[in-house]
Amino acid sequence: MEKWCFRWLLLCSFIFFQMKKLFGFRLLAVLTLLIHLGCDNNDASSPYTTILSGTGSFNYTGYEPLQQAPVRVFYHIPEGDVTTMPVLFVLHGSSRNAVDYRNAWIPLGNQYKVAIIAPEFSDRYYTGGNAYNLGNVFVDGDHPSSSTLHAEEMWTFSLIEPLFDEVKVLMENTSDTYDIYCHSAGAQFAHRFIMLKPGARVRKVMASSSGWYTVPDNTIIFPYGIEESPITSLDPRDYFSRELILQIGENDTDPGSAGLRHNTFLDAEQGMNRYERTLHFYDKSDSIARSGDFPFRWKLLVVPDAAHDFRNTISDAAASLYAAP
Repeated sequence: MEKWCFRWLLLCSFIFFQMKKLFGFRLLAVLTLLIHLGCDNNDASSPYTTILSGTGSFNYTGYEPLQQAPVRVFYHIPEGDVTTMPVLFVLHGSSRNAVDYRNAWIPLGNQYKVAIIAPEFSDRYYTGGNAYNLGNVFVDGDHPSSSTLHAEEMWTFSLIEPLFDEVKVLMENTSDTYDIYCHSAGAQFAHRFIMLKPGARVRKVMASSSGWYTVPDNTIIFPYGIEESPITSLDPRDYFSRELILQIGENDTDPGSAGLRHNTFLDAEQGMNRYERTLHFYDKSDSIARSGDFPFRWKLLVVPDAAHDFRNTISDAAASLYAAP
């Protein structure tokens, strides 16, 4: 049992014996439940002395620049050789429900022997689309300027690499790279991560059902294009040569879908729904890469009969990421 669990038990016992005269022995049932919940060995509040196994969660505060904005990390480690096991980051949508994504991926993690790591960027610390979808690159990502550009260490994107290092230590894992599966708002995060983090050790990114995109077009201002963003100073060969897989459900065509951004420019330029916008992003990016004679490794994966529920697309995503060719 963890040390913190013993402290919790002692505190509960003290409260019980001090208050039983007032509330009677019914308090015992409540305290017993609290002790049981608090002493879950797979729910570590301090992971730094814990080797990850099974299914659980921990608070990550190991990235110093964002230490005051902790990230709850839900994980599932299948049985097998954890030292060489692939690591998959699963990034949630705007509901910030990482535990649901982790749980949905458990059977696939077991099937393909992949460690599932699902960080939760809570709205408390990573408020709104600016801090999550747009990676906190600017004070206001919808109105970028050189004077409001955040230092790179404060970008939300900058937390992924040190978290990978932490997971490797906690798993005793030796992998050189990791993969990303992301859905909806998470897919917005990840396709921008690919462009803004050229040194990231990511192997493949499965970006599923993004609501809209930052097209690598330097004639369109960020966040719909890359003008006025740090992306313009980076070599397109790097991000176009990454294995970015754009997954979209064939029926993800509802223009009134909850949380789907609409404005005059976006609707006219990228389309009215996620399906149209994904195809536009892929085709436009392919055209830009061809015109610059850049290598282009991005792929499009349309899932038949699927709409916007990630549970209907993750099997195809897992097969694309891990099934033998």
